[in-house]
Amino acid sequence: MSDSLSASAPLAAVVDFLETTLNHAAVQDWPTALNGLQVENSGRVTRVGAAVDACEAVLKQAAERQIDFLLVHHGLFWSGLQRVQGAAYRKLKLALDGDIAVFSSHLPLDLHATLGNNVLLGEALGLPGSGEPFFFQKGQSIGRRWRVNIECESLRQRLESVLGGPVKHIPGGAEQTAVIGIVTGGAGGDLAQAAAEGVDAFITGEGPHWTYTAAEEQGMNLFYGGHYATETFGVKAAAAFIAERFGIPWEFIDHPTGL
Repeated sequence: MSDSLSASAPLAAVVDFLETTLNHAAVQDWPTALNGLQVENSGRVTRVGAAVDACEAVLKQAAERQIDFLLVHHGLFWSGLQRVQGAAYRKLKLALDGDIAVFSSHLPLDLHATLGNNVLLGEALGLPGSGEPFFFQKGQSIGRRWRVNIECESLRQRLESVLGGPVKHIPGGAEQTAVIGIVTGGAGGDLAQAAAEGVDAFITGEGPHWTYTAAEEQGMNLFYGGHYATETFGVKAAAAFIAERFGIPWEFIDHPTGL
């Protein structure tokens, strides 16, 4: 974490650097992701905050810590078009009153080859290399896949150590992996796609009830590490990258959901 107290950069330069680095122009996403600058500030960046969700609690902490650029994975507008009242009003007011620019990067920060959630989780688990792209959605591969043999119990223990919490293992397959796939977040409902792309051990954040029996029927080991916990990696890496490029201090705002 950078500890510079005086450095700053133009907001436009930071935004351009991030959008270019994360290839926002080429990566397709769900419309409500609204990747990029969602709220601007007065034009300078002096302190970067990284968080998973642009929620009210995070924005309050950002204001208290005098953060003026908040980089998040899940932006302000996941619910789509809505009236600016209640929580929506309070969040925007916090950003505007605190002069906090809010920048969101969803799928671009999942699939990135060096700063992405998937590749960084694989690296943290000690998987060899950066894996290979897999899990084709919205015109691109959004996950990573490794061909590696690991005992499933050992993999579960590694996951718990890396993620700092319990991991749900659905033991639907063999005791040892052959191909591990990672799609951070909420990809459990797409278990059949992961199986069709040759994965026999699938790591994601969460999924619906029926995926327990689906994993058994697919002959797959399924690991749920938590939507939040599996998606802290990318925002931290991208914030550190900004700090390195512009010499601006950054910090992680941790607001875990347990989900």
